[in-house]
Amino acid sequence: MNTAGALAPVQAIVVMGVSGSGKSLLARALAEHYGARYLDADDFHSAQARARMASGQPLTDEMRVPWVAALAAALRDHADRGGRVVLAFSGLRAAHRMQLRTSSGLRLLFLFLQGEPGLIAKRLGARAGHFMPPSLLDSQFEALQTPETEADVLPGLAGIRGLVHPDACRDVAARAGAAGADVDHVRVGL
Repeated sequence: MNTAGALAPVQAIVVMGVSGSGKSLLARALAEHYGARYLDADDFHSAQARARMASGQPLTDEMRVPWVAALAAALRDHADRGGRVVLAFSGLRAAHRMQLRTSSGLRLLFLFLQGEPGLIAKRLGARAGHFMPPSLLDSQFEALQTPETEADVLPGLAGIRGLVHPDACRDVAARAGAAGADVDHVRVGL
């Protein structure tokens, strides 16, 4: 990871990873910590996309493009109004992460959550009321293009389910500091 200038103050935090990795939990905790608006990318899926996933069929890259465009517009709208925002977003494909960056026009910091597939499968199996069935987890791992070479991504954050949010926030701050960022503010401009 190239950290020179990579962690300049950013306008939004994007917590990414496969379904069940703890994105929503960490994104909510960070939003609360920073007094920011929490957005969940799942809320931006079309009814057709939700129905497709609920039936056990993964989305194609092409199906994700308008979804990512809507996310970028929402991020830009919040930033234009001076709002702080933390987004939970799978970000599985490099092209979609790039689309989010370029379409939003914002400086983003991605936090990449990872976890052992068996543990994540257990989490998904215990989750109730979500449209994405655990049977799609394998397709999520297959679609994932890891962001190791992307300068605005803090990689290797372990799934954080079970951590209370101050611990999660300290972990993010410590990792940002290790990457050369301002630990006190996590250099996120939030």
